[in-house]
Parts: sequence; C-alpha cells; structure tokens
Amino acid sequence: MWRLRRAAVACEVCQSLVKHSSRMRGSSPLQKLHLVSRSIYHSRHPTLKFQRPHQRTSFQQFSSLTNFPLRKLKLCPVKYGYQPHRNFWPARLAARLLKLRYLILGSAVGGGYTAKKTFDQWKDMIPDFSDYKWIVPDIVWEIDEYIDFEKIRKALPNSEDLAKLAPDLDKIVESLSLLKDFFTTGHKLVSEVIEASDPLLLLGSPGETAFRATDHGSESDKPYRKVSDKEKIDQLQEELLHTQLKYQRILERLEKENKELRKLVLQKDDKGIHHRKLKKSLIDMYSEVLDVLSDYDASYNTQDHLPRVVVVGDQSAGKTSVLEMIAQARIFPRGSGEMMTRSPVKVTLSEGPHHVALFKDSSREFDLTKEEDLAALRHEIELRMRKNVKEGCTVSPETISLNVKGPGLQRMVLVDLPGVINTVTSGMAPDTKETIFSISKAYMQNPNAIILCIQDGSVDAERSIVTDLVSQMDPHGRRTIFVLTKVDLAEKNVASPSRIQQIIEGKLFPMKALGYFAVVTGKGNSSESIEAIREYEEEFFQNSKLLKTSMLKAHQVTTRNLSLAVSDCFWKMVRESVEQQADSFKATRFNLETEWKNNYPRLRELDRNELFEKAKNEILDEVISLSQVTPKHWEEILQQSLWERVSTHVIENIYLPAAQTMNSGTFNTTVDIKLKQWTDKQLPNKAVEVAWETLQEEFSRFMTEPKGKEHDDIFDKLKEAVKEESIKRHKWNDFAEDSLRVIQHNALEDRSISDKQQWDAAIFFMEEALQARLRDTENAIENMIGPDWKKRWLYWKNRTQEQCVHNETKNELEKMLKCNEEHPAYLASDEITTVRKNLESRGVEVDPSLIKDTWHQVYRRHFLKTALNHCNLCRRGFYYYQRHFVDSELECNDVVLFWRIQRMLAITANTLRQQLTNTEVRRLEKNVKEVLEDFAEDSEKKVKLLTGKRVQLAEDLKKVREIQEKLDAFIEALHQEK
Repeated sequence: MWRLRRAAVACEVCQSLVKHSSRMRGSSPLQKLHLVSRSIYHSRHPTLKFQRPHQRTSFQQFSSLTNFPLRKLKLCPVKYGYQPHRNFWPARLAARLLKLRYLILGSAVGGGYTAKKTFDQWKDMIPDFSDYKWIVPDIVWEIDEYIDFEKIRKALPNSEDLAKLAPDLDKIVESLSLLKDFFTTGHKLVSEVIEASDPLLLLGSPGETAFRATDHGSESDKPYRKVSDKEKIDQLQEELLHTQLKYQRILERLEKENKELRKLVLQKDDKGIHHRKLKKSLIDMYSEVLDVLSDYDASYNTQDHLPRVVVVGDQSAGKTSVLEMIAQARIFPRGSGEMMTRSPVKVTLSEGPHHVALFKDSSREFDLTKEEDLAALRHEIELRMRKNVKEGCTVSPETISLNVKGPGLQRMVLVDLPGVINTVTSGMAPDTKETIFSISKAYMQNPNAIILCIQDGSVDAERSIVTDLVSQMDPHGRRTIFVLTKVDLAEKNVASPSRIQQIIEGKLFPMKALGYFAVVTGKGNSSESIEAIREYEEEFFQNSKLLKTSMLKAHQVTTRNLSLAVSDCFWKMVRESVEQQADSFKATRFNLETEWKNNYPRLRELDRNELFEKAKNEILDEVISLSQVTPKHWEEILQQSLWERVSTHVIENIYLPAAQTMNSGTFNTTVDIKLKQWTDKQLPNKAVEVAWETLQEEFSRFMTEPKGKEHDDIFDKLKEAVKEESIKRHKWNDFAEDSLRVIQHNALEDRSISDKQQWDAAIFFMEEALQARLRDTENAIENMIGPDWKKRWLYWKNRTQEQCVHNETKNELEKMLKCNEEHPAYLASDEITTVRKNLESRGVEVDPSLIKDTWHQVYRRHFLKTALNHCNLCRRGFYYYQRHFVDSELECNDVVLFWRIQRMLAITANTLRQQLTNTEVRRLEKNVKEVLEDFAEDSEKKVKLLTGKRVQLAEDLKKVREIQEKLDAFIEALHQEK
C-alpha cells in the first residue's frame, strides 16, 4: 500500500509540473526521461522493456558496494491514466525539470552533509587555543574604539532578508524523503556492513551514494556474478585497512602541521613580540605537587594517593624504549643486557616551544635535538643513579625528577622503575631482587596509580615475572594498561600468530587490563633516531599480518596511540582523585594547626630551614660581638692567661736556680741565659697557643651565654657544632710567631725601670707570684704529712703510717734549717745519712728518696718565705736601684727580673690583641660563615642538630600548607581548562 501512495503522490507532482509548463513547446521521446521518473510514473509503458542498461562506472569495480546484488524494484500500478500522444511536450518538459531538480537537490544535500562532516572532523583536530589568547596583541581587544561596528551592523541586511535568499530546506528534505524508499535493500545491506566495520567509510558524499544505488537499480535486469561471503569479507577488510591507514596519514600530517604552528606560537614570547608572563602549565603544577609530596613525611601516606603512570616490566623488556618513544628523545642510559635503571626516574612530559629536558634541582637545559646534549643528559642521569645507590647496594629508592618539554608531547607524569629480575647475578647485592619488588610495590599500591605493564613479545610469555606482580597489585585491571613490545620479532619468531592475539586480548595471562597495545621500539640498534623508529613502526604495522587478519585493531598499535590512551587515562584519574586529596589535606592541616596552638601558643611556626636561618643570624651576630670587645679586656685576659701558662717555668727553671747563686752578678748572668733560651724555643709558641685558646674561650662564651628571655635552647646543639667545626678549621697565622719572638726578646733585654710606680707594680707582681707558689707548697706539705692537730681534734681525722713517717722526716729537716737558714737547695749525702740515723733512733724507718722529696718541699717553703721577706724590704729599694746598688747592702735583682717578666707579658698581650682584632677575628668569622653554608646544604646535618617535637610539627605544618596551596592552584587551573 505504501508503494501505491508514494506513486500517486509522485504522479500528482509530475502532473502539476506539466500543467504549469503549458508555455513550453517541443517534444521529446519517452526514453530520454530520467530513470527515476520513468520507474516511478511509467512503469507499465511498453517502451521500458527496450531500455538499455547503464554502463558500469570506473569506480564501481573497486568499491565494496558492488559485491552485493540488488533486488529489482517492484512498483505498484498507478491509478491515474497516462496518454503520451496528448501530453507529449509537457511530459518532456517535466522529465527535464525532474532530472535537473534531483541532480541539484542530491548534489546539494550530499555535498552539504559531506562538508558538515569534514568541518566537524577538522574542528575536532584543531587544538584548543584558549590558553593562548595572550598571543593576540592588545590592539585587537581595543579595535572597537577605532571602528564603529554598530554602524556596520545596521548597514548589513538582517537575518530575515538573508533567510529569504537561502533555499527552503524543509521542502528539500520533503522531496528527498520521496526518493529514500526507492533505494534497494541491497544498498541497505552494504551500508549496514560498512557501518558495522568502520564509520569512517561512510564519510563519502551521501549524494554520490544515492546515485550509486540508483544506478544499481537501473541495472537490475542484468544478471550478476555470485560472490562468496569470504570474498566479500576480504574485500571489506582490505578497504577498511586502506581507509584507516589513509586517515591515519592525514591525522599525522595535520598533527605535524599543528606541532609546527604551536611551536611558532610559543616562540613568540621568546622573540620579544609579547612580554606577558607565561602561565605555568597544568602538568608542571601537578609535577610540583608530586615533588613536594615526595619530601613529605611518609608516616601520613598521603603522597601515594595522587595519580602517576608507573612503568614496570621485566629487565630488558623495553620499558626505557617505550618511555623514549613517548618522550620523543633517547634520554636514558642504555646497556646490552645490563641493568641501567638503578633508581626510579620521574619524567614529567609537557608541551613547550623547544624540545628540552632539565632536572628539578638544576637550571641547565639539555637541547634534545642535539646529540651532544643527549649524551650529556644520559651521562648525568647515570651519575645521579650511581650517587643515589649506597655502598653495598645495587638499586636505590630515591627518585630522580626530570622534566621534558617539547611540541606535541602528551602531558603526563611517568615513573620509570628498575626492571624486575628473577635471578641475582654476580656483582649485585644479595637483596637486589627483594629491593626491586619492594620499590615496585610501593609505587603500584597507590590506588590511583596507572600501571603501564611492559611485556617483551619476543620471549615466551611463561618467563614473565611482572605480570604476576601486577595482577597482585591490581587484580581487577581497573588501572592497568598492558603493552606488548618487540612485536616485529614476535611475528617473525612465534609459530602461532594466534598466541600474540591471546596475549593482546588478555587471555594468556591471569592479569586484567583496561587496554592492550602492541608497539615496535626499533630494530635493536641504540643509535637509531626516534623518527627512524617511528617510520619503521608504521611501515611494519602497514604490512603486518596481525592487522590484515584482524588479530590487532588499528587503535591498539603504535606508541602514538599508546601515548594518547595513557594520557587520557592519566588525566581522567587526576580529575577523579585530586579534589578528594585536597580535602584530606585540609583536614590534616586543621589537626596540625590545632596541635600547634595548644602546645606552642606564643611561638611562630618556623620550620627547620627557617630555624636554621634564625640561628645563623644569631651566630653571626655573636661572632661580630668579638670585634666589640675592648682592647683593655683583651690584654687583661691575654696577660693573665699567658702568665698562668708560663709561671711554673719562670719560677722553677729561671728564678729559683738563679736565686740560689751567691752574688748578683751570677744571678743576672743565669737569668739572661735562661731567658734567651726560653724566648728562642718556647715562649712565642706558648703565647700563640694562649691567644688562640683565649679567642676560643671568648667565642664560646658569646655562643653559650644565656640571652635571658630571648634565649632558645633549640639552637644549643647547632651552635656547639658550629663552634667546634669553626675552631677545627681555624689556624693561626704562621708569621705571628716570628714577629712575636723579636718583640719578646727586646722586651726581656730591657732592665731600666723608669719610675717608682713600675717598681711597686713589679714588687706586687712578685709577691703575688711567690704567695701563689707558697700556697701550693703548703698544700703539698699538708697532703704529705696529713692533717694537723686542729683538724684531727675537730674533724676526727687521723694520719696514715706513711704520713706519720713524712711528718717525722719534716720535723727533722726543719731542725736542720733552723740551724743553718742559708742552707743550699740540695742535701749532701752525709746530711741524708744523719737525718736517717736520727729517725731510726726514734724508731722511724725512712728511705733516702723519701728524705729528698720531703726536703724539696720543706726547703721550697723556707725559700719562698725568705723571698717574700726580702721582697717586703725591697719596697724602699728603688732609690738604691737608681744608684745601681752602690754602697748598699740591699740588692733587689729579683724585683728587676719580675719587672722584666711583667713588661714582656704586657707587650706580648698587646701584640696578640692587635693580631686578634685585626686578623684572627675576621678569619674566624669567615670560617663560621663557611661552616654555616656547609651546614645549610647538608639536610641530614640540619635534621640532626635541629630536632624535637616543635621542629617536626612546624615542618609538617608548613609542608601540608604548601601541598594544599599547590593542590588548590592546580584544581583551579584544572577547572579553568575545562
């Protein structure tokens, strides 16, 4: 019935055209009417059986549409009559008009559909230039100030006027619907098969397809050769493959042109055309978040929840080659069968005008288009890996961060891990296998990590280790992408091609994956360029039986398709998880801030680096305080310290031996000789040691002196370490001793005391020195003979047997001194025998050595008391000194000696003070700065010296804030990109 209704409508249209064309004259045979018109209106005319079938066009023999026979059209008879001898010229005119009408309408609609389809495809291929609006000069945005667009808009015709000029699309569609039902069922079958195979084959002109169907309908009377189903399927697959490759080449050409255009656009800022600051790319912001997280305290385990692409695989499976193909540069060290990846390498891929690479902690850029820079980059990566590996280990968990930028690179973050091994070979640490497994698991157990599982296709699948590991970490395959490498070798060596298909379809392994890909990473030559490898890969897959036999799909091959798929999966995972991670950090930050307010309400939140800077400033201020010490203070402490160091030598080795002589001439001669020997050998060195120790003491006093309320004991360890290291590095100037020796020698040769004040000062200095020695001697005698009778009665103390012997010996020796007060310093042998026999008569057994030791202390005390009495007499001896002790029984040569020593000490202290303030303090300050700089670069040292709950809490709080700020900025940029 529907055929009758459509035929009736068509005849009515035809008759109306004939009636309105009454002015047309002439005649035309019925055979010249259009095929569609004849088949619709005049299916029963006797002349139709004489029509000649159309010739087959040239394009039809290569089209898959010819493989399907078309059924003949069965038209129902028309109710309206037709009289050709009465309406011949109107029929001729209608046939011509109908022919022209359908040609125009079919071409217009088909061409319009094709144009729209092509425009949509090109629109999808054009990149989003919304991020590069800044490239447009500012004058473009201000052009409305110079041109009156409102006036131009009013001068143009309005939309209604333009609509009148446009064709009536509704009428066109209504007319085309009349033709739609006359296409044969064979054409429908071909369309369904092509559409099921690949929609790209339907991108041809619909009008052209319609005319092909019409031509086939006209040939329905011609018998067709029967084509088998296998031939149809082979021809369709061949056409499908050629069409996919054709569009693949078109896409690659467009991408190459797009890459060059984007490169030119991004280079404009480098050339100075536009000086606006470039916004940080989205992937760079995300990479910074991951870098901050890698330094964060692992106890929170939050750094493992942000996505990244983790590349895992067996050793020599081609992990590094796949990464290099994605990065479009040979950036990794290579070795034949040797483990080259010894630590994780985080590679951040981003788009940029130049193909460069740079490390996170370095400003040097490696130009990846130059072979020498590539070699330097590979060498630097290898050095960093070996530096990370500790002694006795083979691999290290420390990550190397590398940024790679270039035109056309897919934005993502990949982590290349050491290859999984099955056996530990010679030269490796015994725990290498377990360490690699632990590193891989640490990265893969992140629930948002995308696992890029690399499998070598040229070896037996049963030898794979990594697939079991991946299936354990991701049993459902929700975040795993499987990549089969070296497919060219696999196709050549594998006897059963279906085995490769089973691997790609995930039927051979227990693991599951989101997607399966097959790639070719070159011919095994390390000197091959990326472009050569890409050309070889494309050529291989064009001729591969795996594609021709549909074992592999076109979207499952080449590293380019792999890169696109991984990038899409990566950003999908990032968008799904990043906001959740930001919320978790907000909660962590709130908890840390609350803990800080409760424990340290009056302190600022200073992390370890900020605390170190504060301590550094305090230490430098304290070093500067050394230069503010007064010269008088320096000289006093230097003179006192030097006398304490040399007093024993002066009393024991110079004064006492000289004082035991019988006359003043011998005394002065002995003193001069001993002073010269002392000055030449010991005194300058002792003076420099004293000065250096004094500087250390003053420096330590400033460093450790409490500052009241401002003192912070958290810096004590750091200050002590800086002080010790600075003192260890500091060395006194070697030329100081030579100049000091001359000064001291001249000072000791002078004997002229100018005034009474200096004389009295010398007597006071001598009395203090002798009294100090006398006190020491009294203490030595008391320890030797034990407590006296008062202490024995008051404190209930007793003497030992030895002390009793010493006491009896002392008493006997004192009797001897009372008899001869001018006794020399040494006992004669007969005197020792006499003392021993006197003691034995009282029942005391003594040894001669005990008698000598006791005599030394007894005589020393006697001598010092005598010298102090003589010193008291010399107070009035300055007058006789000026007269050189002529006609005087008083001789005060010992006072002159102590004046010479005192003057030497004063001159030496003054000289040392000048060296300290002018040279050594500055050198010490320089050493302190160097030590602080070294400590600033040594993070382990800072952690060791600046410790405590307060430091750790501030450190965590700052890092959490930094991570949250970077995450918020990244999320905002992510929303803007959408």
